[in-house]
Amino acid sequence: MAVWAGQASRWRCLLPAARAAAFPGRLRARGSTAPACRGFPPLVLLPCRKEVLAWRLQACRHVSVGSCSSPDSAKDESFSSPESNLPSPAKQEQVKAEILPDPNAKILYEDWDDISPSSALEQISEEEAVQIIAEPILPLQSSTLRDYVDHSETLAKLVHLGVDLSQVEKRQKAGQLLLTLDFEKDIRKILLFLKDVGVEDNQLGSFLTKNPYILAEDLEALETRVDYLKSKKFGTAEIAQMVSRAPYLLLFSVERLDNRLGFFKKELGLSVKKTKDLVVRLPRLLTGKLEPVKENLQVCQIELGFKHNEIQEIVFKTPKILTASKKRLRQTFDYLHNIMGIPHHMLTRFPQVFNSKLLRIKERHLFLTFLGRAQYDPAQPSYISLNQLVSLPDEVFCTEIAKASIQDFEKFLKTL
Repeated sequence: MAVWAGQASRWRCLLPAARAAAFPGRLRARGSTAPACRGFPPLVLLPCRKEVLAWRLQACRHVSVGSCSSPDSAKDESFSSPESNLPSPAKQEQVKAEILPDPNAKILYEDWDDISPSSALEQISEEEAVQIIAEPILPLQSSTLRDYVDHSETLAKLVHLGVDLSQVEKRQKAGQLLLTLDFEKDIRKILLFLKDVGVEDNQLGSFLTKNPYILAEDLEALETRVDYLKSKKFGTAEIAQMVSRAPYLLLFSVERLDNRLGFFKKELGLSVKKTKDLVVRLPRLLTGKLEPVKENLQVCQIELGFKHNEIQEIVFKTPKILTASKKRLRQTFDYLHNIMGIPHHMLTRFPQVFNSKLLRIKERHLFLTFLGRAQYDPAQPSYISLNQLVSLPDEVFCTEIAKASIQDFEKFLKTL
């Protein structure tokens, strides 16, 4: 409708000029009589009626002989020659000057902006269809974050940091969490905090892969937990090591961290300093479940027969024994103590042997027995410590401990 209104306004402006140019022809065709003025064809009604009527009256005054207002001329109905009836050039210019500067003419161009967009059902050419680039549709639901990476700036930047989204989406509600976060508002401040704590840039991706939930934590709460660790005399480097090796550590409240430290100090009877050193070397003791720890302590005391002070020394030297498999502990102890004849106090001095594979212990012990060099008593000559038995590479073990070649050792293993 806005376009038709603009076109009507333009026609209204051009009509008077068109009629003025065609007016002499009409006079010649109708003759020089006064009734012709009154018999002039009625004008087409347009929105601007006043301008058209004013032009008509002006034209009638020009075509009459002398003056159309004279009674005698009206009665005689006589007119002068057609040439004298034409409006003077000055009058034509005056008419044009009055018509052209129409302020409504601008509406025609302004109304083009109001044209409604093309219909979705409008047919287009094949060339235009090929040029259309359709954006991929965002899935309403998906079982993988891969479908959202192209649509989410947050996910794209996390991938750039090294976050493994295929591992993150396996964690409960972790994928939904990342989709609701804004990188600039929510994530950037957490990344800066982790860097201040001591997490290296090349560790951020691995850290967030293991613990994406930290991105939803309150920054003040995280800072409070770090301040608590500092109050317990943990150094900056120690806190950085603990946070890097146990990504879930800072999700624990101050009260829970305090309870964990108190548990190990009480159960193991360690001093404050030894308790601190214990959790620095194995920080997941503060984040893991306590039931396996309690069970392993009972296995060491009741089933394996270690005394309380021996358990303290074993745990302080080898913290992993608290989280090791109970079955593995029983099997390793049985072979070391009952078959190899290693007493409790020797196992207490070298508890690292419990971290070694049982197969490796068997193979090397049998090879030394075959060579007649299986001597584990420090009071006897050719003594071999448990540390030398399990920690040295095969080449060094053969040349320095077994006094044999690596080829002899490999041939012996084939006989087992």
